[in-house]
Amino acid sequence: MNSILLTKETGVGKITLNRPNSYNSFNREMALAFQSALDNCAADAAVRAIMISGAGKAFCAGQDLVEVTSPELHPGFTKILEEHYKPIILKIRQLEKPVIAAVNGVAAGAGANIALACDIVVANEKASFIQAFSSIGLVPDSGGTFFLPRLVGFQKASAMAMLGDKISADNAEKMGMIYKVFSVDEFEEKTIALALRLANMPTKGLALTKRLFNYSLSNNLVDQLSLENKLQIAASETEDYHEGVQAFIEKRKPVFKGK
Repeated sequence: MNSILLTKETGVGKITLNRPNSYNSFNREMALAFQSALDNCAADAAVRAIMISGAGKAFCAGQDLVEVTSPELHPGFTKILEEHYKPIILKIRQLEKPVIAAVNGVAAGAGANIALACDIVVANEKASFIQAFSSIGLVPDSGGTFFLPRLVGFQKASAMAMLGDKISADNAEKMGMIYKVFSVDEFEEKTIALALRLANMPTKGLALTKRLFNYSLSNNLVDQLSLENKLQIAASETEDYHEGVQAFIEKRKPVFKGK
């Protein structure tokens, strides 16, 4: 069984973590296959938005502990961190297309932090988020200590990382950790609609917006204003901008091509 499924339809690349019997926890094969799927979507001009979800009841339980406790299978923590999770997070952030995490169940450890690295995170009402590292004596990885304090604040992030509390989808939305919660019954329909909406938007401009948010995490105000000016000029030179303006003038719906 393939540990990663990739389907493409109507401009959306859907990546499914597919180890349901292990709650979609990452082993080396799955981590490398996930990276390949992200690269595939990045290189395919027909894919204009990416949605990541999990098969079965879980989104992702993080690292497969069977792998790391097996002398025969354990690739070593250096490989796990440098070759699995670090590239995954960087690829998600550097992908110049919107990436949605559709959290269908528990997202724990690295699974939670991979979701939080995405541009938009939605969850069904039964989903939950757990910084599970402290319960086995580890520290948060996969960008958790970078994104979480920026999303929920220093105090809440510290408590979540140290106590390892399970955060419900509703509470995650209330504290600003995720964008929106959908009921179980409407989750699939709503997430696909969101992905399609993004895929049909001026995705070149969305890519520039994503780049601005990435730089905002380290820039001072003066540098950020200068970068906004530079990328706004770049956006004004895209076909999508001219289509958007023309459609507004002609009082019609724009047809964006991501160019």
